[in-house]
Amino acid sequence: MTTRVRKSPGRVAFVGSGPGDAGLLTVRAADLLERGELLVTDPDVPSDVLDAANPGAEVRPAVGDPGDVARDLVNEAKAGRLVVRLVAGDPLIHSGVVAEAQAVARTNVAFEIVPGVPAATAVPAYAGIALGATYTEVDVRGEIDWRGLAATPGPIVLNATASHLAEAASALVEHGLAAQTPVAVTVDGTGAAQRTIDTTLASLHADAGEIAGPLVVTVGAAVSHRSKLSWWESRALYGWRVLVPRTKDQAAEMSERLRLHGAIPSEVPTISVEPPRSPAQMERSVKGLVDGRYQWIVFTSTNAVRAVWEKFAEFGLDARAFSGVKIACVGEATAEKVRSFGINPELVPSGEQSSEGLLEEFPPYDDILDPVERVLLPRADIATETLAAGLRDRGWEIDDVTAYRTVRAAPPPAETREMIKTGGFDAVCFTSSSTVRNLVGIAGKPHTRTLVACIGPKTAETAREFGLRVDVQPEHATVPALVDALAEYAARLRAEGALPPPRKTKRARR
Repeated sequence: MTTRVRKSPGRVAFVGSGPGDAGLLTVRAADLLERGELLVTDPDVPSDVLDAANPGAEVRPAVGDPGDVARDLVNEAKAGRLVVRLVAGDPLIHSGVVAEAQAVARTNVAFEIVPGVPAATAVPAYAGIALGATYTEVDVRGEIDWRGLAATPGPIVLNATASHLAEAASALVEHGLAAQTPVAVTVDGTGAAQRTIDTTLASLHADAGEIAGPLVVTVGAAVSHRSKLSWWESRALYGWRVLVPRTKDQAAEMSERLRLHGAIPSEVPTISVEPPRSPAQMERSVKGLVDGRYQWIVFTSTNAVRAVWEKFAEFGLDARAFSGVKIACVGEATAEKVRSFGINPELVPSGEQSSEGLLEEFPPYDDILDPVERVLLPRADIATETLAAGLRDRGWEIDDVTAYRTVRAAPPPAETREMIKTGGFDAVCFTSSSTVRNLVGIAGKPHTRTLVACIGPKTAETAREFGLRVDVQPEHATVPALVDALAEYAARLRAEGALPPPRKTKRARR
């Protein structure tokens, strides 16, 4: 007898993406995006929100009238799929989406509705405006009772476009609000390019009448106090475009740290990390680790850690293969990579985090105390000889092994190259000498107005060799320290009046 396995019934989830910042997704929304098999989206859903979706999910636009969209959702759910109907803002404030939900509700398909953080509260909060317990939200793109609106207590929050500003200001003044009532106009609310213009009802159209895109306009006395609570646009690197010349798999940590400080990172891979041409050296070295051939293994980069660990996986080994072997790391970033595998390194330089700093603290070989005199040094094919030579001077035998190759990446798009050469980037963050060499090789030298931040002394030395002015170098050679040092430097320059305000970011009309 054959037992049939019934396919799990599908369902539809109407999910609000919030006002723009992907960090404002609710926990439920993020969970559904991660598990959804089909995403049906509107064109104004922010790209950052779509980045949070399941990489294997099908993404398609919502096409047709609400009835057409609803039929598509129902058919896909009946086929057993988890369908996410993703909309900007909150689902049930859009009449079309309400009609879709009502149509789905008339079928036997299971559905749920996940609210999004409303723009009416989120955008003023990101602009530093305390709405208080009483406020009124209105979309001025429909019919408005201006007399009633002007008489409401508390701030007024208008969803509008620039074409509505003149009428809104005129109508509110005509029905009783003072012409000098403070107004804040926010474009790209909660987004990386958010910009807020302070004005009054009398000057509203003159100050903000040319802004493209959806606007959140806050009217009332609360606006005049926003400078005390403005936190989003006042971050040290707010609106800065920062070049991140790192491989794609390594750029995430730096880009996220830059975003925390308000910057807009632009990732440009300058190198590609590839396996060595011949695996024989690494295979012998891994066998030597297991057989007790080495007293120390010295890691000079996270790529080296990854390369050894991948070779372990090929042989079915785990962290126990390091038993009896001491581990040294050139810096904290490399040490953190080692710790992520459940191992604590014995030596990380307490001072300068570089090959020289490691050599200053590395113990000399002692033929009485050290049972084995050999050190494994897995590293890049283009690494310098400084560390190997220094270790030999301390009496150690070195197995200097190529763990990975660094290959120069293809040049970035012409637009990016032009920005690099003409100062379109406010800063660039270099994390190694190779990123300096390769960026100059594939895209040219950054413009002199671009601030240069280098993770450590060797990287800074290479940058200077290429004629670059090094503006920032952190005390500790880690990615977080590098970004934080850049932010502190920018804040100091701005406090001294040495920096212009953040450049305006062009926004396409929707």
